[in-house]
Amino acid sequence: MSIDFLEKLKSFEIPTCLRVCCGTDGSVTFLLEIMTRKSVIVTTESQYTIKADRATAALLGVEEGSEINDRVVRLSAGDTVFVQARSLSPLERMPETMREQLMRADIPIGRILRSHNLETRRDMGELEILEGESTFNGIPILSRSYKIVHNNHVLMWINERFPIDERWCI
Repeated sequence: MSIDFLEKLKSFEIPTCLRVCCGTDGSVTFLLEIMTRKSVIVTTESQYTIKADRATAALLGVEEGSEINDRVVRLSAGDTVFVQARSLSPLERMPETMREQLMRADIPIGRILRSHNLETRRDMGELEILEGESTFNGIPILSRSYKIVHNNHVLMWINERFPIDERWCI
């Protein structure tokens, strides 16, 4: 994790549970289940296969025109939505069974990675507080982006958005 990312995260006046979830380089779903003592439900809002344009190809380190899975999900525990996440995944880099799981089911990415015993790392990127976004009805959000890297290739790029409010006081 970069020092800039960590220092920026430490500077935000946000609830500790939110700081922990946003700062992890592991599974947010797993942390939410520990914190809430409830199963986390993944609800897919949208999922498409797109062709990588120049910017997406550069972000993921693939050729322009490569097939990319573009998925947006919400993570909920009980009746509370804690995270909205968008992932971009180059389909050519995924084992077939992993691709099937990602494309057909509301399974958290961390669980998919664990079930395939893939050695991965998360390279943290952007971290910012956004105001006036529609993601959580205008509630300020903490947004972070990172890449999941496997065998020195980007397996996924993920942007997670966390509402900054009392739901984190758990």
